[in-house]
Amino acid sequence: MTTIPFAQSERSTVGIEWELALVDQDSGDLRQVAPVILETVSPDGSQHPNIRQELLLNTIEVVSDVRRTVREAGADLQRSIDQIREILDPMRVELMSAGSHPFARWDQQKVSDKERYATLIDRTQWWGRQMLIYGVHVHVGVEDRDKVLPLSHGLLPYFGHLQSLAASSPFWGGDDTGYASNRALLFQQLPTAGLGFQLDSWQDLERYFADMIHTGVIDEFDEIRWDIRPSPRFGTLETRICDGTPTLQEVLGVAALTHCLIEHLSRQLDTGEDLATIPPWFAQENKWRSARYGMDAILIVNEVGDEELVGDSLRQLLHTLEPVAADLDCLDELAHIWTMLDKGASYQRQRAVAAAHEGRLDAVVQSLVAEMRQGHI
Repeated sequence: MTTIPFAQSERSTVGIEWELALVDQDSGDLRQVAPVILETVSPDGSQHPNIRQELLLNTIEVVSDVRRTVREAGADLQRSIDQIREILDPMRVELMSAGSHPFARWDQQKVSDKERYATLIDRTQWWGRQMLIYGVHVHVGVEDRDKVLPLSHGLLPYFGHLQSLAASSPFWGGDDTGYASNRALLFQQLPTAGLGFQLDSWQDLERYFADMIHTGVIDEFDEIRWDIRPSPRFGTLETRICDGTPTLQEVLGVAALTHCLIEHLSRQLDTGEDLATIPPWFAQENKWRSARYGMDAILIVNEVGDEELVGDSLRQLLHTLEPVAADLDCLDELAHIWTMLDKGASYQRQRAVAAAHEGRLDAVVQSLVAEMRQGHI
């Protein structure tokens, strides 16, 4: 069996990864200029610690350092964005974040020149070429490897809350899909993506990893693309649930909610409690419901099948997490969730803009670009 070492990590440290689209200032269509950014920030060809290559040339990823607070991680992201804008502004290229671009064509996008990405596209073919999607990933440090899988199980009842809040991909290739997060269902078409298996022990994870390596499904652990996954290299639990969110305010809101949830669950484990979870069939249904209905989703909240409207459940959850947020110094960032509840998720705002402009999706792009510039909703 293949051993998976889990890096030492300080408890409840936090890191954020935010994928951004590069769009033309005039047309709103995607621009394939990520190489210009990467060459400018790292002329020697090395990997910049906070600005990274992604699958497509129309995408750039900004990454925080390991931080104790969500606020500090957000400051890292803002510094990288400011640096990127200095490069893009003379080129008339804007930054935009959403789970998908409203009208860009997937078949016109170019893949980054990297063996890992070429291998992915060669294997996944039509589905892989359609990965014109953007997300937000949040890492939270876990001090004990044996906590990681119980924490991932404990997060499952809240999966739909995070996905609904961050849903921002209603449009695909110029069409309204009818979904709040089309990205969620598109991304899970890749091998090893989507909801992970509810494994009972680290040894079970090692057995799964060894089987995937042995049968040639993956070559390294990072090719396991679960929505909630251990990240052994960093010693974290990583959530990959959220669509790309248009503003730093929203990124910090969902990061704070994730941060607080994991610390809240970790404290329950410390007292010897078994964490409440939901069976895989409920988790799968919640993922579909939140992808389809967003903030109108009625989620299954426990193992006996009780249901609640996601907004009502979120309001209760925010009150529960306030003491944890105070300890993690992210009360202000967690409060952004109240703003998101009040002003609507991105998919709702995007549809409102389209309706106000006779269905013109270039207007939707302009609104997303403006929100990104503003930094808040």
